[in-house]
Amino acid sequence: MDRQPAVYILASWRNGTLYIGVTSDLMARIVQHRAGSFGGFTRMYGVKRLVWFETADTMEGAIRREKQLKNWRRAWKIELIEADNPTWRDLAEDWGFDPLPQPSSRA
Repeated sequence: MDRQPAVYILASWRNGTLYIGVTSDLMARIVQHRAGSFGGFTRMYGVKRLVWFETADTMEGAIRREKQLKNWRRAWKIELIEADNPTWRDLAEDWGFDPLPQPSSRA
């Protein structure tokens, strides 16, 4: 994937914790998330699976879309993900990223 503004959703697992972000280089950002380069929310909750993304013509457009999605209800975000990715598979694997371990069962 060429460098292009994008808004993306990461998940910890299916119907798990969601993170919405924006970047000018999605592949590089996925590498950073998987390496744990960012402290805080994504590292704390293990949010590393790319379950949805959308490219934009400009960074400003991507930022507007990110803000819009962050204001959506959780159910709407899940509907958006499942419209394109009903099994919540890790889309980063399509670009050669190694599969992430399956989450342990939650008691």
